[in-house]
Amino acid sequence: MPKGLLGQPVTVPVNGLPRWRGFNIQEFYRPPQYHATPERRAALDRDFQWMADWGFNFIRFPMSYPCYLEYDASKGIPITTEETVVFREAAVDAVEETVQLANRHGLHVSLNLHRAPGFCINAGFREPFNLWKDNDAQEAFYTHWAMWAKRLKHYAPELLSFDLVNEPCFKEDMNDQYASTKPIPGDIYRKVAKGCLEVIHRQEAKRLVVADGNHGGALVIPELADLPIGQSCRGYYPHYVSHYRAGWVWKEPDDAPLPVWPGVIDGRKFDRQSLETFYQPWIDLVKRGVGVHCGECGCYNETPHDVFLAWFGDQLDIFTSNGIGWGLWNFRGAFGLLDSGRKDVAYEDWNGHQLDRKLLTLLQSH
Repeated sequence: MPKGLLGQPVTVPVNGLPRWRGFNIQEFYRPPQYHATPERRAALDRDFQWMADWGFNFIRFPMSYPCYLEYDASKGIPITTEETVVFREAAVDAVEETVQLANRHGLHVSLNLHRAPGFCINAGFREPFNLWKDNDAQEAFYTHWAMWAKRLKHYAPELLSFDLVNEPCFKEDMNDQYASTKPIPGDIYRKVAKGCLEVIHRQEAKRLVVADGNHGGALVIPELADLPIGQSCRGYYPHYVSHYRAGWVWKEPDDAPLPVWPGVIDGRKFDRQSLETFYQPWIDLVKRGVGVHCGECGCYNETPHDVFLAWFGDQLDIFTSNGIGWGLWNFRGAFGLLDSGRKDVAYEDWNGHQLDRKLLTLLQSH
């Protein structure tokens, strides 16, 4: 049980979602290719085994929808409206095989559309319509979730949930990596989420459905609070710490101010209290009975390791004290537990991989 400032037990609010703890994987993260070779499947099996052995129970599976279409993104030809709903059976099979593989190790799978028809928070792929403006895009979105709901309807809700779309926001220019964003109007988000909920629950009424927080995962969605939909926050506040020198955030990475924790960055004070203030709306949502999970969290490998661990420890304490689970982005890679490529870590060799033991210990303690 978590302890208060004076060492007294603290009552943890009852969360409407399980306290899943684990990692994001990137098997279908970018078109055009997906990883379904025997060698990659064997490596993924080992990854899942290690996750389970270390005490974790969750993977989030963010997908770019062109990866499982007949459409071939490698040709560089923009996708048409009609092509957005023509599924490739072999790729759909590979997604299901990944779900099965994770489930065999006791891991719950959160299936997520990182890129959905008509929307992705990242640039790099030209959509034929806009999810938040066009009915055709919304109907295509419902078609995807109807397909997944039907295909995977026999999987127990304890083993599989659906996370509708990654980090929704509105961009005037969807092809500009650095375009400013604003929140989706609440009535539009409700319409789209409710449409997905209906097609999913038509196949399995007990399937858990999660909606990412508005404006890139930062804001709770009051318009959804009365629906049987959990909400997913992000563990990236402040970006000065989590995304120091990340090229998809900073046009000029050399202009990023050096992060500290706690302390002053770019004229602003950041500490445990500022974190608690940021997450208070999410904590209030838990207390209202709405399920909350942090679908992504962690820190890019340019942030000094001691700063990362100090900041992340405070963040995980806040999550744990409020019954909120989390998914590190990622398991392997620049945010990861393995092979993160940090220059200031004394890595431990782990079956040919570089293990960040200090990070693992921190994760296991929460």
